[in-house]
Amino acid sequence: MDTHFRPLTLGEILDRTAYLYRSNFLLFAGIAAVYSGTLLVLSLLEIGLQELLRIAHMVRPLVWATYSATAVSLLLAFVFAGAAVAANNRAVGWLYLGQPATIRSAYTSILPRLGRYLWLMTITAIVVWLPIVLLYAAYFVVLLRFNHQNAAAAQAASAAGRPSLVFFGIATAVFLLLLIPIGIYTVLQGLRYALAVPACVMEDITARQAIRRSITLSKGSRGRIFLLALLVVAVQFGLLLITQSAFFFLGVRNHGTLPVGIRVLQQIVAFCTNTFIGPIYATGLTLFYYDQRMRKEGYDIERMMELAGLISAPAQHAESTPPSASGEDLA
Repeated sequence: MDTHFRPLTLGEILDRTAYLYRSNFLLFAGIAAVYSGTLLVLSLLEIGLQELLRIAHMVRPLVWATYSATAVSLLLAFVFAGAAVAANNRAVGWLYLGQPATIRSAYTSILPRLGRYLWLMTITAIVVWLPIVLLYAAYFVVLLRFNHQNAAAAQAASAAGRPSLVFFGIATAVFLLLLIPIGIYTVLQGLRYALAVPACVMEDITARQAIRRSITLSKGSRGRIFLLALLVVAVQFGLLLITQSAFFFLGVRNHGTLPVGIRVLQQIVAFCTNTFIGPIYATGLTLFYYDQRMRKEGYDIERMMELAGLISAPAQHAESTPPSASGEDLA
C-alpha cells in the first residue's frame, strides 16, 4: 500500500481504509471470522441445548441453561473480540509499513500479550461505560419498584398507586435529563481512548501507558474519529436492518418464537455480517494512529530516515516485524 507517509485528511483516511479493506479482504475477513465464528458455534450450541431441554419439558433447567450459556458466551466473545481487534491492528500496521501480513502471523504476534490487551480494553470499557450502566441500572430499579407498587395497589383495589405514578414520572424525567450529559461524557471518553489499543499493539507498552498515549495522540482529531465511528455505525445499522429485518418480522408473526431452522439461519447471517463489518473500525483507527503520530511527532520523517538507513529502527519496529510466512498461511 502506498501511504506516502504524510498526514491525511479525513476523506483520505476513509478512502485508504476502504482501499486497504478491499485489497486485503480475505486477510481481514479471516481475522474477524475467528471471533464471529466463535459466536456462531456458541449460538448453535445454545440453540441445540435449548431444544433438547424443551423437548424434555425441563422448563427450569431451560431458564438456567439459557442464563449460563449467555454468561459464558459473553465472556468468550470478549476474549475473542479483543484478540481479533489486536490482530487486526497488527495486520494493518504491517501493511501500512509495506510488510507482509497473514492471519496466522497476526494472531501469533499478539497472543503473548493478549492479557495486556484485554486488560486495556477492560479498563477503557469501565471508564467509558460505567456511568451510563449505573444510570440504566438505577432506572431499572425504579421501574421494578413502580411495577411492584402498582401490583399491590391493584390487589388492594385502591388508588394508592397514584403517588407511585408521580414518583415514576419524576424518576423518568430525571433519567432523561441525566442521559444527555452522561451520554456526552461516554462519547468524549470513548474518543479519548480510541487510539489506546493501536498504541499498545504497535509500541509494545503497558495499558496505562497506552491510555496516556491515546489521550495525547487523539487531541485535535477526536471530531474526525467521531465521524469515522458514525460512518461505521451507519454501515452496521444498515446491514443489520437489511439482514435481520426478515427475522424480526417472522418473530413478531410467530409471537416471539422462531423455528429451529430459522434461528440457525439467523445466526449464520449474523456470522457473515460480523465478519464483513468487524474489521472496518479497527482498520480506520489504526490509520488514525499513524496519522496522528505524523502530525504530532514527525513519524513520516522518522520513517523515511529509517528507510534511507540514516537512523536505526526503534525496538518496537523489530518486535512488530511479522514472522516469515509459510505457504500454509492465509493472506
